[in-house]
Amino acid sequence: MINNIFFTSTIEPKNVKEALEDECWVNAMHEELGQFVRNDVWTLVPKPEFMNVIGTKWIFENKTDEIGNVTRNQAKLVAQGYTQVEGIDFDETFALFTRLEAIRLLLELLVF
Repeated sequence: MINNIFFTSTIEPKNVKEALEDECWVNAMHEELGQFVRNDVWTLVPKPEFMNVIGTKWIFENKTDEIGNVTRNQAKLVAQGYTQVEGIDFDETFALFTRLEAIRLLLELLVF
């Protein structure tokens, strides 16, 4: 296993300006954007007229091992969902989780 301690920053930036001053965080941001390209989940399109555009925000987090040593820097680009307006930007919400009762029912049906 390669020790990444020399390639990580122990300080979590509070904003993008601070992150852009540290090469370790710039690399983490490039890695996140590269994941979007590899997974083909992002397409840049022109802004539609008369439409609300949902912004994005960078979240910076240090991942640590069991002892508390920083193992990697993780940068996440997330949507600013709080700018959405119900009825304009979305009609219903969806959260991907399953109730335990539904899993039990499904397993019971599979067994019999």
